[in-house]
This record gives sequence, C-alpha cells and structure tokens, in this order.
Amino acid sequence: MTPQHPRFARAYARAVPVMNLRGGTEHRRSLLSGLRGCVIEVGAGEGSSFGLYPATVESVLAVEPDDYLRGLAAAKARLAAVPVTVVPGTAEDIPAADGEADAVVVSLVLCSVAEQAAVLAEIRRVLRPGGTLAFYEHVRSVKTLLAAVEDLLTPAWQHMAGGCHPNRNTLQAIAAAGFQVLHSKRFAFSAGPLSPSIAHILGRAISPREPR
Repeated sequence: MTPQHPRFARAYARAVPVMNLRGGTEHRRSLLSGLRGCVIEVGAGEGSSFGLYPATVESVLAVEPDDYLRGLAAAKARLAAVPVTVVPGTAEDIPAADGEADAVVVSLVLCSVAEQAAVLAEIRRVLRPGGTLAFYEHVRSVKTLLAAVEDLLTPAWQHMAGGCHPNRNTLQAIAAAGFQVLHSKRFAFSAGPLSPSIAHILGRAISPREPR
C-alpha cells in the first residue's frame, strides 16, 4: 500500500499558493520551459505545474501517490492547455513503459523519497536514451553551521513533513545515477514569510544514450 501523509498533504496544499506567489511559479515555469513530447511528472502534488507546460509538450502523465493531493491535481488537469493524465503511483514504481518519456520532471520530490538512487534508476528506466530530467529541489546547505542544523533536524522533520530530508546532496545523486548534468542553478529561497531561506537547485540533466 502506498504510504499516505494526510496531515502533511493538506498543510502542503495550503502552503503552495503562498510559495508560488513568492517565486515558486517562476521557478516552475523555468523548470518546464523548452520541454517537448511525452512528459512524466513524478510527484505532481496538487498540480501547480500543469498550467505552465509549454505547447511543445504533447502529453503529461502526472504521478502522485497521495490521495488528497491527487484529487486536487485531477481538478487542475481538466483546465490545463496540454493533455494531463493524473494517476496513482510512486517514484519507485512509475506506471510507464521502458523509454516511454521524452522528459521526466521532479519538483520538490527527491527530498522525500526513501532512496534517491532507486528512484533515479526508475527515472532512467522510463526515459528514452538521451531524454531530459528537469529538476527543482531544495538541498543541503554549503554553509557548515546551517548544514549541521539540517542534519540535526532531519530525523524529526522526516516524520513531520512526509519523509522530507532537508540535508540531501541531490545534484551529486543525479550525477551518480549516470545522468549528465547540463546545467544547474543554485539559489536561496524562502517558501513562506516565516520560513528560513534555504538552498535550492534548478536545472537539467540527460539520461545516457545507451539504455541500461
């Protein structure tokens, strides 16, 4: 059975509009710019990205494990300019065939999965050789003191925030999974008026041209 985090899911859905007004929408717009063909969005949340996909995208398969967030996403999918199909599923077991996607999108997802390596291997499976991984994630600080605080808080924060790890080196994990990182922008972002400004990355990588 897919794990559910109903309390966190509702809190996240309430927080997203504020996050988007503070810059999240523009981050997502940049994330999706230039994508084309068949896209799989892993961990689609409540569907904030759906209205931002460019016309070059032919279809979006939006995978969301949480029942509550998936219901919100399904309503937004009906209003999207590109065809969006919202389905249940997890990042570890994406309901798609090998090499089906021209691009995979992850947005604030790789922080919360149990094993990044397993998820990135699954993303490689569903991507065509040379396909695009578009990523937007919060990551471990490069500041020693702040990173130590993130390490200290991670065990408790995981339980409160749907499995989220605030101390992961996600860019390193993407490269270690065999992706070629084309570009990555690192920046500080505060998701809410009372939230600390934490490190984020936004960028693109491509899967190897030889299938696994």
